[in-house]
Amino acid sequence: MSRPLLEVIALDARDAAAAQDGGADRLELVADMDAGGLTPPGRVFSQVRAAVDLPLRVMLRSRGDFAAGDIDALCATAESLLEQGAREFVLGFLDAHHHADLVAVERVVEVIEGCPWTFHRAIDHAADRDALRKQLADLPGLDAYLTAGAPQGVDTGLTTLRTEASRSGQPGYEPRLMVGGGLRLEHLAELRAAGVGAFHIGGAARPEGWRSPVDAAAVRAWRERL
Repeated sequence: MSRPLLEVIALDARDAAAAQDGGADRLELVADMDAGGLTPPGRVFSQVRAAVDLPLRVMLRSRGDFAAGDIDALCATAESLLEQGAREFVLGFLDAHHHADLVAVERVVEVIEGCPWTFHRAIDHAADRDALRKQLADLPGLDAYLTAGAPQGVDTGLTTLRTEASRSGQPGYEPRLMVGGGLRLEHLAELRAAGVGAFHIGGAARPEGWRSPVDAAAVRAWRERL
């Protein structure tokens, strides 16, 4: 197997530096984890970009649920981040019926044209995961789904994750499956055996909780186990 990818949530430059020191392959930059992770301020992006040379995916999300909210404002934010040098993103919106909000997703994807992006854990709250994947299959730049397999987390979603890993390469399943959301070290052996090659951690990189920064030693433990 090829080297698995380890992505770590960063809230600021201190987090980013610790994640890089611990062996992270990529960062997801967000703000306000009390709301599940929102778009960070541009100044924070600039500070993080100056602090590390890791690939950096920036969250595009303005509210704590999975609705798009003010899409004009979100597109303007994406344009501003592009001007500051952002080149990778994370996004994902659902409509009132928990289907993919294609209008919102397509508008943002048009703004970030040419940039790779992850569809985040909105997929875990979708009415039909398979249908969502097929709806988004032709959108340019989509190269990963961040998912726990279930809204409750990886413990509940393991069966779904194994099934989706087995469908890799099929229509709608070409983007990389990246597992995160209640992920623990003891999950890794089963997920690796199923063919999962990308992992995403947030709280697991902060043994003292979200009010504390990323711990390089905690990230290193994940890197070594992978």
